[in-house]
Amino acid sequence: MQVLFRTRDPEGSHMRDQVERRVRFVFRRLGWQVPRAEVQMSDLNGPRGGRDKRCQLEVKTEGRGLVVVSSVAKDWRTALDEALARAVRTIFRKIKRAAPAKVPRSASLLH
Repeated sequence: MQVLFRTRDPEGSHMRDQVERRVRFVFRRLGWQVPRAEVQMSDLNGPRGGRDKRCQLEVKTEGRGLVVVSSVAKDWRTALDEALARAVRTIFRKIKRAAPAKVPRSASLLH
């Protein structure tokens, strides 16, 4: 899996290794579905503080298209975790929708 990390914030750039490890860990079960993930971290308010750390996650999936989610939180780690959780839920939902409907065995024997 290819993980791309972008940020303009000096504080956010220190998190590069941690972000890559976290993304690989979260998508370990979906490795066959997710060849690339791009993480963008930004500080919306600058040094003023508050709930202003934004994480945008773009996940390229095999046969399911592009999944783009974002999260805003008080700190970088929370914003990343919320965006990852939302992305995983969205991908699982897409996989479930694309799965063929199961026909009960007894119904298939009647025809």
